[in-house]
Amino acid sequence: MKTKGFIGLVFLLACLLFAFIRPAERYFEIAKNLDIFAALFKEVNNSYVDEISPTKMVHTGIDAMLSSLDPYTNYISEDQVEDFRTQNTGQYGGIGALTRTIGKRTVVTMVYQSYPAYKNGLKIGDEVIKMDGRELAKLTQEEANHLMRGQVGTPIKLTVKRFGQEGLIELEFKREKIKISNVPYYGMVTADVGYIQLTEFTSEAGKEVKNALVSLKEQGAKHLVLDLRGNGGGLLFEAVNICNLFLPKGKKVVDTRGKLAENNITYETLNAPTDLDISVAVLINRGSASASEIVAGTLQDYDRAVIIGEKSFGKGLVQLSRPLSYNAQVKITTAKYYTPTGRCIQVLDYTHRREDGSAGMVPDSIKKEFRTSHDRKVYDGGGIDPDIKLPAQEASQVAATLYIKGLLFDYATLYASKHKAIAEPKKFTLSDAEYEEFIQWMKGKDYTYQTETEEDLKELIEEAKEEKYYTDLKPTLEQLQTRIKESRKNDLLHSKDQIKILLEEEIVSRYFLEKGSVEARFKNDVETKKAIEVLRNQAEYKKILNIK
Repeated sequence: MKTKGFIGLVFLLACLLFAFIRPAERYFEIAKNLDIFAALFKEVNNSYVDEISPTKMVHTGIDAMLSSLDPYTNYISEDQVEDFRTQNTGQYGGIGALTRTIGKRTVVTMVYQSYPAYKNGLKIGDEVIKMDGRELAKLTQEEANHLMRGQVGTPIKLTVKRFGQEGLIELEFKREKIKISNVPYYGMVTADVGYIQLTEFTSEAGKEVKNALVSLKEQGAKHLVLDLRGNGGGLLFEAVNICNLFLPKGKKVVDTRGKLAENNITYETLNAPTDLDISVAVLINRGSASASEIVAGTLQDYDRAVIIGEKSFGKGLVQLSRPLSYNAQVKITTAKYYTPTGRCIQVLDYTHRREDGSAGMVPDSIKKEFRTSHDRKVYDGGGIDPDIKLPAQEASQVAATLYIKGLLFDYATLYASKHKAIAEPKKFTLSDAEYEEFIQWMKGKDYTYQTETEEDLKELIEEAKEEKYYTDLKPTLEQLQTRIKESRKNDLLHSKDQIKILLEEEIVSRYFLEKGSVEARFKNDVETKKAIEVLRNQAEYKKILNIK
């Protein structure tokens, strides 16, 4: 990319920063600052002691400039456009497999049915050693991702190491158009309660949810659990389409309001609903954001669903992408969105930053009260508050460490190599004897971590040394350290319930892929169980929604 291209990018982005100044002053400020930037760039490029990368240098400058606005206004360079397009469309050219880096290994964590990876024999647990002859250990994660994806119809060869087999295996694939499903799972969780997991809002999300809903109704569903946990959002109009499934035509779903009149838009339901009567519970957590919050907030405003779980993320900002020179793009926050009652659920105020540059939460003193269709109180400025709040199920440190280090993953691969078949996902469970086998396998494995108690004790020792008490307290502190170490030997037993759940999900995925891993967690899913309980108790359901 030439310097001219950089200046063009900076010019367009500088317009964002000076948009609130009067026209004459704005143009002068733009010209002045671009002149300074060009002179500075030229001097540094010519005189700096080491060779510099113009692309990297300007990219860093642009990123720093945009980060002063909000985390969602981003520059997308030409080589990042394809990844950006994948995020919006859910489509790419590939083989239909997910990988994860564990230490220095790249392992296959999921293969999707009806795609080349599954059809040509790639398995969960395989370690990818080479792609088209290039060793993955010598590539960055970004390079490996770009190598795996490519033009539809082009070939790719993987060299993999498979547990229990000697030597390496060569597998060849032809890339296909891969469409990541917005609804990776739907099914009946009881005889009359259907469940839909919605993980993204890319194109056709509304259609996928509708097809799932129709299918579940045909199977006898009288109630529905819509799971938006961990769904970070996506396309706004797909959120509108999903709300439309449960609301009459012509109902307001969301308003967007920005500085420019063209960004002030009211989105309404445009089609006939799929079902106005089925009772609905929506599951949310702190990872439910943006489009997820539009769906949850709109259905809450109309008292059309009971919202269950944690307070949502609180992202009430709308982004649009604009083309730039040299095939680059910029994604700009152009508006805030408001639910039908008028709520903006944006939790952080990026307009009025603190002196250190950080964004503060919207203070309670300026949060407003709104009323739903059935006169229930709801509030703005802090995400979506669930109608039924449930505490977060935090993973213990030992369970989290076993996951991060890939020990649960590796044991699941070992287990699958020894067992040709297991019970169906909803019924599969590890026996106490099998869990004991896992504990024995763990002996000698490295899963070091520091508990909060150990961190507190470490701080106490440092403070004792500073305040000259350490000599007197040393015997007691050392005794505490010894006791903690002894206690940690039993961590695999203390956290047995959590570890078992994670291990069972990993094992089930080896036999039943993504669908199995979702079904395996139902028996331990507190939020889903609560949703089923509320939906099947219509008196409680109506009381929560203030239905007379």
